[in-house]
Amino acid sequence: MPRRARIAISGIPWHIIQRGNNRSACFYAEDDYLRYLDTMKDVAERYGCAIHAYVLMTNHVHLLLTPQRRDSASLFMKHLGQRYVQYVNRTYRRSGTLWEGRFRSCLTQKEDYVLACYRYIELNPVRANMVTHPRNYRWSSYCANGEGRANAILCPHPEYLDLGRDEGERHKAYRAQFRVNLDMAEISKIRQATNGNYALGEKRFQVEIERMLKRRVTPGKSGRPAR
Repeated sequence: MPRRARIAISGIPWHIIQRGNNRSACFYAEDDYLRYLDTMKDVAERYGCAIHAYVLMTNHVHLLLTPQRRDSASLFMKHLGQRYVQYVNRTYRRSGTLWEGRFRSCLTQKEDYVLACYRYIELNPVRANMVTHPRNYRWSSYCANGEGRANAILCPHPEYLDLGRDEGERHKAYRAQFRVNLDMAEISKIRQATNGNYALGEKRFQVEIERMLKRRVTPGKSGRPAR
């Protein structure tokens, strides 16, 4: 069965997951994380992607970004992936693929769901029992979004900016959202949409995207179609 064409629209946030091949490690040392972040900043600027949140786990990456053009996100991921693989293969004298096929993604409704994706991404190390609080994980955007640490990679989404009148208010309001973890229903919804290449949001948003793309952007019903 041919794979579903990716749903792609400019100006709407994307949640993206890129996994290591066979869930193998894609970062081996501190320099690898630093190289990936440096490359991500360069490629995002070149292909017109505003990065809002990220986390680099041992064997996968989560990103939240808004593309300027319809093909911006795909070009960004293609060149980021290629350049990082070239670095890894050269550094560790290896060959072959590093990533698991194509990346997973979903379009994300701005209202409510963008900030939920911020939290979903930055809480990954907590869910993985690597740290007890996201501020303790170095390779994520939390310390910038929640505590004001300088980070030249990030471009705040308007929903984030609406959290407060100035940086201090925004950081305080953002940190407050992490006092309670995402519930399993929210986590499941984000995972299903991203792994299935669907639209993440309320029915109104999904219908709007379907009309724009003239195709289904939600999971189909299981079983045979009714006659």
